[in-house]
Amino acid sequence: MNFKEFKQKALENPRVREEYDALQDEFSLIDQLLTMRTKAGLTQEDLARKLGTNKSNISRLERGRGNPSWETLNRYAAACGFRVKLEAIEDSRTSA
Repeated sequence: MNFKEFKQKALENPRVREEYDALQDEFSLIDQLLTMRTKAGLTQEDLARKLGTNKSNISRLERGRGNPSWETLNRYAAACGFRVKLEAIEDSRTSA
């Protein structure tokens, strides 16, 4: 069984699906970070050097470990040639 098949099977479980859906925003952020760095043609070491930090900090950020500040996200994006944009979405739980 490959990962895709494993994931599909696991998501059939309602409790797993609920937890997975709850983490979707975090997964999306991680994907965007990796996409920015890849499109910039940078390795983790390259990016760490540009940001004046250690490769392990970049790795931790890209694995979703930690709680990056807005400044950290902005610096990461800028070093890759991108900018961070905050977008509001309407949530049915908050609309009257």
